[in-house]
Amino acid sequence: MIDTETAIRTGTAADAPAVAALHAASWRTAYAGIVPPEALGDGLLAERRELWELRLTVDYGEPAATPLLLVAEDGSGEPVGFGYLVPQPDGRVLVDNLHVRPGLTGGGIGTALLGAARSWVASAHPGAALYLEVLRENRRAVAFYERCGGVRTDERRAPFPGGFELPEYEYTWARP
Repeated sequence: MIDTETAIRTGTAADAPAVAALHAASWRTAYAGIVPPEALGDGLLAERRELWELRLTVDYGEPAATPLLLVAEDGSGEPVGFGYLVPQPDGRVLVDNLHVRPGLTGGGIGTALLGAARSWVASAHPGAALYLEVLRENRRAVAFYERCGGVRTDERRAPFPGGFELPEYEYTWARP
């Protein structure tokens, strides 16, 4: 069950450093033994920081095309998880990232973030399906998405920086 002190809010550009650090820590934990070790090395935090500074400062134009960052915070205001939702040209919304601070997984934070994502899609993009991509070997995440009602709708290979590819699944939540 999610801690009653955990709150979910809309993220801002000021969240970039904390989200980047959480993102890198989550990758190092979830992807250890799945992706090549060099992909999780010293440059990962700087890459994530650059990514989040760009994502959270770019002007996407019209509101319907603008992604949303959801940040889960503990009672002290410390980020403990995040989700990043990106409207797609095909009318669906991609959960481009859903991460919970290592050591806090299994406590309901991911479920709360996914629920907030689904609620946002229902109100901001009525009728749109929510979907995400997950590495096939990330078995804990695959099991989580299936428990949360996601339906596997595709399989493919995901390209990564550094020139390698890994098998991934696509999970979709039906349009409300």
